[in-house]
Amino acid sequence: MQAIVEWVDLSWGHSACGMVKNVNARARVLALLAVFCCSFILASAQDQASVEGPGIDRALVARALAGDAPSMLLVAKAYAAGSGVDQDDAIAANWYRKAADLGNIEGEIRLAGCYRDGKGVSRDMTQAATWYRKAAEQGESAAQATLGSLYSVGQGVSRDDVEAYFWFDLAASSNGPNQEKYAANRQNVGTRITADDVALVRQRVAKWKAAHGHRATGE
Repeated sequence: MQAIVEWVDLSWGHSACGMVKNVNARARVLALLAVFCCSFILASAQDQASVEGPGIDRALVARALAGDAPSMLLVAKAYAAGSGVDQDDAIAANWYRKAADLGNIEGEIRLAGCYRDGKGVSRDMTQAATWYRKAAEQGESAAQATLGSLYSVGQGVSRDDVEAYFWFDLAASSNGPNQEKYAANRQNVGTRITADDVALVRQRVAKWKAAHGHRATGE
């Protein structure tokens, strides 16, 4: 009988330990879920707060919060200009980034400008070049020319005249008010590379246009 009692006590002890472990595990999971939910709610509240202002239309706010990139840009511009809200470059840059993250070309270019000028974010030419490239790869000629300029002087990227010529050539191939200027920049950089380099770049340009349908979004 004593042995049976001891076995029961031991079995109950193991069972109790298991129950405690399960309870602790569940408690940890619930705690993590609570932290996640609180973080999500706080982020949503911060986004809501960042677009509240007497001069911003509520319908525009709703569209921006719902993920509409053009609306995000309008909110960003309002904060950048201090139109209807207190001027705040950091909030503007945050909304430009939201639009840029969706692949919006204007959002990418404006975020690149924020990094270039250090408006609302720390000045970072590497980040500026990264966002200009994203717009350039979508066929935006002004971004292509800007990227060419960065390569020609080595800002945010390693100096590379061949790469600069490539982006200037793409920019100059699109109709627009700055087409002649882009062609002049291409010609200037062309004096610093070999004829073989030019021939290889022309092949790259032809392949790029074929792959991208020669998309050009203008100035």
